[in-house]
Amino acid sequence: MTASAPVHGTWEPHPAGRWEDAFLTGNGHHGALVFGDPNAERVIVTHHTLVRPNGRDPRPPQLADELPALQDRLLAGDATAAESFTDGRPLQWVQPFHPAFQVRLRRPSGGCRDYRRDVDFTTGVVRAACAGWTSSACVSRADDVIVQQVTGPGLTLDIDLDHRLPGTPAGLGIGHGAVLTPEGALLSLRARYPDSDLACTGVTLVAVTGGTTTLVPPGVHIEGARSVLLLTRVHRHTGELNVIAEGRALRDLPPEYDELLDRHVALHRTAYERVTLDLAADPAERALPGSELLHRPRSAALLERLFAAGRYHLLSASGLFPPRLTGLWTGDWNTAWSGAFTTNANLNLQTASAAAAALPEVTEAHAALIHRQLPHWRDNAGAVFGARGVVAPTHTDGESGHSYHFAREYPHHLWTAGADWLLKPLVDHDETHGTRDPRTAAALAEVALFYEDFLTREDEHGQLVVVPSYSPENRPANASWGTLNAAMDLSAARHALRTAASYHPGPDADRWHALADRLPPHRINADGALAEWAWPGLEDSYDHRHLSHLYGVWPLDEITPYDSPELATAAHRALELRGAENDSAHGHLHHALIAARLRDGDRVAHALGQVLDGDFFHASLMSAHYPKRDVYNADAAHTLPAVLIEMLVQSTPDRLVLLPALPAAYPSGALRGVRTRFGAEIDLTWTRDGAAAVIRPGRTHRVELRTSTGTESLHLVAGEDHVLTLRAW
Repeated sequence: MTASAPVHGTWEPHPAGRWEDAFLTGNGHHGALVFGDPNAERVIVTHHTLVRPNGRDPRPPQLADELPALQDRLLAGDATAAESFTDGRPLQWVQPFHPAFQVRLRRPSGGCRDYRRDVDFTTGVVRAACAGWTSSACVSRADDVIVQQVTGPGLTLDIDLDHRLPGTPAGLGIGHGAVLTPEGALLSLRARYPDSDLACTGVTLVAVTGGTTTLVPPGVHIEGARSVLLLTRVHRHTGELNVIAEGRALRDLPPEYDELLDRHVALHRTAYERVTLDLAADPAERALPGSELLHRPRSAALLERLFAAGRYHLLSASGLFPPRLTGLWTGDWNTAWSGAFTTNANLNLQTASAAAAALPEVTEAHAALIHRQLPHWRDNAGAVFGARGVVAPTHTDGESGHSYHFAREYPHHLWTAGADWLLKPLVDHDETHGTRDPRTAAALAEVALFYEDFLTREDEHGQLVVVPSYSPENRPANASWGTLNAAMDLSAARHALRTAASYHPGPDADRWHALADRLPPHRINADGALAEWAWPGLEDSYDHRHLSHLYGVWPLDEITPYDSPELATAAHRALELRGAENDSAHGHLHHALIAARLRDGDRVAHALGQVLDGDFFHASLMSAHYPKRDVYNADAAHTLPAVLIEMLVQSTPDRLVLLPALPAAYPSGALRGVRTRFGAEIDLTWTRDGAAAVIRPGRTHRVELRTSTGTESLHLVAGEDHVLTLRAW
């Protein structure tokens, strides 16, 4: 719709001086951070499995026998009763995520004209070029290998694997290997963790075309080559890795860069190109390097590029697992918050666009994490609550799903809403695709079983009480952290029971619906706001980064302006009163997602502005947790596409909402390929004069259409395009 198309990549005219500015590539298993320095190129290698043993006790606390007494005390008004409901251990962090090593390629010092480095989001290729040579890197989705190629006349290179990165712990058992092979050389680096039989080992096959290759331990020296191809994999393991066998596996891969790239791109491009956003940006701004564009926070070109980068990074970080707090990347062994999967907000925010932005690969990675850990979730339910079913942890390193990260100020082991919260994206996926995954159905049944055993206490009106209850990571102004009837817990219990019932019709469903009917309603407090705790007398603490109490608005459909206007008004008032606390990126964008559901475009724009004005993005277009690029963190980068979609298109299985919260700063544009939860694909275009939508239904269905001009019913027929023309709003 514009003279030039949005940019699907970013570039810089200078090398990355910091690992945070390195361009990123990944396949959901391996990741790579590419610096692009002309004379000393570095590629930091990561893998989702790389977590460092830290001596933690991974058992959930055995507290079930003490639960009835705790419930009695909380119901009797003891506001601090839950503070002693622990097994006495100090706070334990999950095993920290860490980088493997860096692949170093050193060239003779010399001039470098016309230097440029870039990343192509459509292919996942990071490239650096400088008079006479070109270096390219990607991580293959087809072959699970990091692929690097350097080309140029008469290449002279020294190559080695180097474990020395910021925060490398003392006592690592380092072992290097280097042998000549018919292709060139095989390099290896083993790092054994202190006081452990666990280690990680990387293996790099160096294939040289032309010139000579000589060993210069711990690496190789290459002289006069036309091209050098490097294939790298890393493994976390016990004992010793068979490096020779790993070398043979690398040697069995296609020997040509172009073939390896084609195999990868066939998978990556297909996923990346499903959805695009065009905000009619200035072509001159679209041509700018990312670092310059970031200095224009009100530029439509910046938002286009961040949308594209967010989808690219989210796809690249998702495979074996969904993204961690740092996605799939880090250049420092001291990763903030252990580089965990933080499940009480961050993980779901990062993956929020998966269904609508047509990235089922992300949802499958999310599902893989859940299903792998369900046995541990069962342990949590039994150990802490003496219940059947499952309870999710708030932090996991990917290995353990046990609840062992808790303390007086953060009683995460009391959070019972987590299983429903984490399964909600899988339910969205099923609705979008018109299927019901039996794994999701089974997990939902286990959540319902937990609530059957846990929801046994009643208030004076005969309504069920969630006790103990916890609203991450907040506390009432007049009570302690562990308390009663947190709004998130009420929403989660209702949603879990009713959703499980829809997946399992019959006697179980009748029982679960009856249990959900006995839960109390949300409470509206004296300020006219939806209260974070529905229990009478508990006072709200407004200045907090989490918005857990508005779970019913987003991502649930429990509270909407259409079906429950009084509660929606109260939720909006709660949003108005919410402070930003420490300016965490996830708090601002969570705020924006809820504002979009409540049709407040001005509030969406303000929340976006807090992030765009706050210097949250590195030159890599990966983000930070705090303003001024403080603490490398993927929350903003991965969540932003979901915000932009929600302000343009929202759906439930029976409703379509178009342009519910469009900020005035973006008067024209196009969102193409977005998916709905009633199984249709939509292309939406808009200008100041009106809008048009092409709906491509995958199944026959009747839905309610909501726009600023009114409501109508649409009868959609599978395979028949439906074209809508909307008047100016």
